Amino acid sequence: MISGNQLKKAVISGSNNIAKYKKQVNELNIFPVPDGDTGSNMSMTIGAAAEEMEALPDTVSAGEVAKKAASSMLRGARGNSGVILSLLFRGISQGLEGKEEIGAEDLIHSLELGVDAAYRAVMKPTEGTILTVARVAAEQGKKALEAAEETPDPIEVWEAACTGAGEALEETPELLPVLKKAGVVDAGGQGLCLIFEGMLSVFRDGVMIESGLTPEEKAQETAEFFRNVAAEFDSEITFTYCTEFIVGRDPEIQKDPLELRLFLETIGDCVVVVDDEEIIKVHVHTENPGDALQMALQFGQLLSVKIENMKEQHRKAAEQNEAAKAAAAAETEPEKTGLAPQEPVEELGFISVAAGEGLKGLFQELGCSVVVSGGQTMNPSTEDILEAALATPAKKVFVLPNNKNIILAAEQAVSLATDREIIVVPTRTIPQGLSAMLAFDPDSDVEANREAMLSAIEHVDTGLVTFAARDSEFGGHTIRRGDILGMTNGKLEYIEKDPVAACVKVARSFVTKHTSFITLVYGEGITEEQAEEARRTLISKLHSDVEITLVNGGQPVYYFIISVE
Repeated sequence: MISGNQLKKAVISGSNNIAKYKKQVNELNIFPVPDGDTGSNMSMTIGAAAEEMEALPDTVSAGEVAKKAASSMLRGARGNSGVILSLLFRGISQGLEGKEEIGAEDLIHSLELGVDAAYRAVMKPTEGTILTVARVAAEQGKKALEAAEETPDPIEVWEAACTGAGEALEETPELLPVLKKAGVVDAGGQGLCLIFEGMLSVFRDGVMIESGLTPEEKAQETAEFFRNVAAEFDSEITFTYCTEFIVGRDPEIQKDPLELRLFLETIGDCVVVVDDEEIIKVHVHTENPGDALQMALQFGQLLSVKIENMKEQHRKAAEQNEAAKAAAAAETEPEKTGLAPQEPVEELGFISVAAGEGLKGLFQELGCSVVVSGGQTMNPSTEDILEAALATPAKKVFVLPNNKNIILAAEQAVSLATDREIIVVPTRTIPQGLSAMLAFDPDSDVEANREAMLSAIEHVDTGLVTFAARDSEFGGHTIRRGDILGMTNGKLEYIEKDPVAACVKVARSFVTKHTSFITLVYGEGITEEQAEEARRTLISKLHSDVEITLVNGGQPVYYFIISVE
């Protein structure tokens, strides 16, 4: 039998193993654009659970470990791969509910539940991905279970599951031609194998794999529930102490966590209080952290406490301003919102995901209460999106992910909001998000607006101009690192040396006699003069009825985002 303590250590070991090799997993990305973040997303997702595991006692039951891991991973899920990973563990949690220890049948049954949950969550499951690796792992584990002549050993069964996962991973190029052509295996499947192998090391050998990271590196790579926002603002630091703590809930105390939040709002700002059946997690900026902790003790025991002097941090950050900017630019994890929840007093609200100050401002002008920092290479977590929704003072909150890798994470936030309804409009690009906002009619009801938004995103073409992050062979093209890539609705069409030339070609490819509007959103690395050059060139080549608008989006990764309607 596998104990709760072994499972706890196994989750940490699995987290450490993928953290150790996440860069290699990122490099398995087959598409040449800079979006290889599968390893980072999966590492940060399970990292959220590993952080919670550290606080659990050695006497904890297996069911409690699985429940805590699943809850943490759901809230910390990033990108499609991270969401699928969290769903696998949610199924495992359901299968192990109430279990003190884990037998072989429990182990495989729970993994099967996780696989079912993951497949159901994906609208069009694709074989040759992390889904296949998880499914074959469960199938091979079940075969080992059924083949056992005596009482099956859970460790042997998990070993068979890991072997099955590895074999399925090697077969992914045969199921997905793009993988075979690129000469790589599926990145998400590789990440899952690393996590399973890290768990096996504990189950079989009693050895917990170390991440090989320094405490500072580990802190950066772990998907923290709350992240200190000191030094991000200059004039907005009203209170000195950033106070974060976790309260272990006492089942005999029936006090509503809302009472704690209301008290904290009287002594500080940036209050975030999120709870489930077992814990209350709190973030507050205050001058009196002792008062916050004293009040918290009325709800249970303090499990962890972190208090930081934001003004002192800000002073130090200001001294190293240029270094901080460089670190922020290199950081792949999106910024936490640091927003305080708001009462849902209005009928409708909107949040959007975007990167770049210009794009954020544009979405705000169109009516978005909150714009979550994120996009390509910077997938916000489910918790980030939930926090933004809770900070929107509306009963029904529309969420525009604006990236295909963020839609699943946004959809997981729907069930986590208890005092308001979250409605995800599955926008896959920035232009789709802008069109959805423009389609909103304040005189129509929620369902009519949702239908109007869905209709609007079907009638907008999206062009992207970016750069090749690596040498590759893709879609019949030989691509060299640094080449300028022009994409039409996600398909690589043009390889150029100049972003303006690529922009013009992409935009012209969409134009028909019915085209009325073209919007060129130019980002980092493009000057105003270059943007004007692209606009002038298009004007000279298109019919006069087309209106061309320039927007300084300031977005990273993409030189131009092109909307054609």
